[in-house]
Amino acid sequence: MAGYRIHVEPDDNGTLLITCPQLPIVVTFAEEEYDVRRHAVDAIETALASMIDDGEDIPRPDGVPGPVMDLPSLTWLKLNLYWALQDAGITRAELARRLDWKRESVDRLFRLDHRSRLEQLEAAFAALHQRVEFKVSLAA
Repeated sequence: MAGYRIHVEPDDNGTLLITCPQLPIVVTFAEEEYDVRRHAVDAIETALASMIDDGEDIPRPDGVPGPVMDLPSLTWLKLNLYWALQDAGITRAELARRLDWKRESVDRLFRLDHRSRLEQLEAAFAALHQRVEFKVSLAA
C-alpha cells in the first residue's frame, strides 16, 4: 500500500495543521496527535474524490522521504484504476463496453465512497491488460 506525504505542524490555536504537498487542496486540522491519521486520510480521500469526479490529473505519490499517510486498500486500488484508465487513453464508456457492463456500474468503481467488490476491480484491471497483486508485510 502507499499514500501521500503529509506535513504536520502546530497551528497558532493549539491544533495541528495538516497539509499534503502534492495535493495543495488538502488542508485539515487535528486536535491531538492520535487524530492526525484519521483527519489526513479523510481530507486526502475527499480531495481525490473531487479530482476524480472532475476528471483532473492526479499526481502519483512522489516518493520523497517524509511521513506518508497510507490510504485504505480500496481507495488505493480505485486510484490506481483511475491512473490505468488515463494511461490507456480510454474513457469509462469504453471500459464499460470492454466489460459488457452498464456505464453506472463502471462509474461506481471510481467512487471512493462506494464499496466495490474486489472481483469487479480485478475485472476492470484485466480489461486494461493489468492485474492486481498484493503484498502483505509486517507493520513497522
